[in-house]
Amino acid sequence: MTISTDPPTQGFRLSQLIYDTRYRSYTIQVIAAILIVLGLSWLASNTVENLTALGKSFSLDFLGKRSGYDINQRLIEYDSNSTHGRAALVGILNTLLVAVLGCVTALILGVFFGVLRLSNNWIVSRLASVYVEGFRNVPLLLWIIAIFAVMTEATPSPRDFRGDDPAASMLLGDTVAVTNRGTYVPEPLFANGLGDVAVNPPGVFSDLYFEISLDLVVIVLTLIASFLVVKLVNGRAARIQNATGDRPNTFWTNLAIIVVPTGLLLWVLGFYLGYPELKGFNFQGGTHIRNSLLALWLSLSLYTGAFIAEIVRGGIQSVSKGQSEAAFALGLRANRTMSLIILPQAMRVIIPPLISQFLNLAKNSSLAIAIGYMDVRSTLGGITVNQTGRELEGILLVGIFYLLLSLIISTGMNWFNNRVKLKER
Repeated sequence: MTISTDPPTQGFRLSQLIYDTRYRSYTIQVIAAILIVLGLSWLASNTVENLTALGKSFSLDFLGKRSGYDINQRLIEYDSNSTHGRAALVGILNTLLVAVLGCVTALILGVFFGVLRLSNNWIVSRLASVYVEGFRNVPLLLWIIAIFAVMTEATPSPRDFRGDDPAASMLLGDTVAVTNRGTYVPEPLFANGLGDVAVNPPGVFSDLYFEISLDLVVIVLTLIASFLVVKLVNGRAARIQNATGDRPNTFWTNLAIIVVPTGLLLWVLGFYLGYPELKGFNFQGGTHIRNSLLALWLSLSLYTGAFIAEIVRGGIQSVSKGQSEAAFALGLRANRTMSLIILPQAMRVIIPPLISQFLNLAKNSSLAIAIGYMDVRSTLGGITVNQTGRELEGILLVGIFYLLLSLIISTGMNWFNNRVKLKER
C-alpha cells in the first residue's frame, strides 16, 4: 500500500486574480489596457462627431494637392507647383539637417567646456563657467532671435563687396563670403561624376521623388569599407597586445587605409571646388547657407552644449580621484589620462542624461518658425494647415514625426549606452 504525502492540488479560482501575487500584476495590466483602449475609442469617436458637425471628415487627400508656396532652404527639388506632401518632405529633411548638425556640434562643445570647467587654470575655468551659466539661464528663443539679428544686421550686403570696405571682404583666401543674405561657401563638384539616380516611389507617394548622387554613394561606401579594415587592423593589434604586452603602432597604417583609397577615388571622379563669385547684385556659385539655418544651428548647439557641459563635468567628477592619481603615478600625461581612463569610466554617467539633451535639441528645432527657417513645423504644421484647413491631420502628422524622431534617437543612444557601460558578472 502506497501513502502519498503531496498536498492536494486545488483548481484555479477567480479570486486568485486579485489576491494571488502571481496573477495580480497581469490583472492590473489588462484592466489598464482596457481602460486606455476605451478612452482612445471615446476620443476618436468624439473627434469624428465634432468634425461631422463642422462638415469635415478626416482625410489626408490634401497632401496630394498643389502647395502654392515657396521654401527658401531645401535639400531636394521643390517649387510652388509641388504638392503639400513634397513640401512636408522638404520640411522634414530641413528638421533632420539642423537636428543632426546641432547634436554633433553640441556634443563637441559640451565635452570641450565640460573639461575646461575642471581646469586648474582659474581664468580658463571661469570663462567656461561664464559660457555655461550664460547660455543655459537665458531662454533658447532669445538666443535664436539675437544670433539671427546679429547675422542679419551686422554683416555686409553683397553689393558692399564691390567697394573698399575692409569689413566686406571674403574669407579664407576669397573662398567664403559672409553676407546679410547668408554665407556662401565652396561647393564640391566632380568633373567625371557618375551622375544622379532618381528614386520615384509608386502610387500615392509618387510626389516624394528625389535624386541620389552616385558620387556621394561611392564615397560613403569607400569610407565604410576603410573603417571596417581599420577595425580589423586594430583588432589584430589588440590580440598582439594581449599575447605579448606590446601593442603595435597602427596610427599611420589606419591613416593610410582611410586617406589613400578615398583620395584615389576623388582623383578618379575629378573632384574640385566651385567657389562663390560676385556677379551683379549677389553671389553666384558655391553653396548658399541662409542665415536662418546658421542662426538656428548655432543657437541650438550653444544652448544645448551648455547643458551637456554640466553633464560631462558631473560624469568626470563621479570618477574617483584615485584613478587620476594612479595614472599620473604611471607617468601618463593629463590629456592621455582624460581620454584613456577618466572619460571611458564617466560614460556610464554621461550618456543617460545626454540622451535627454539630444531629444530636447531635436524638439527645440521647432522654434525655427521664429526666424523663418522652413522646417516641418513651418511647412506641414504651419502654411499647409493654414491653406488647407486640415489642422487636425496636419498637427497629428507633425506630432507623429517628432515621436518617431525621438524614438529613433532614444533607441540609437540606448544601444550605444549598452555598448559602453561597464560589464558586470
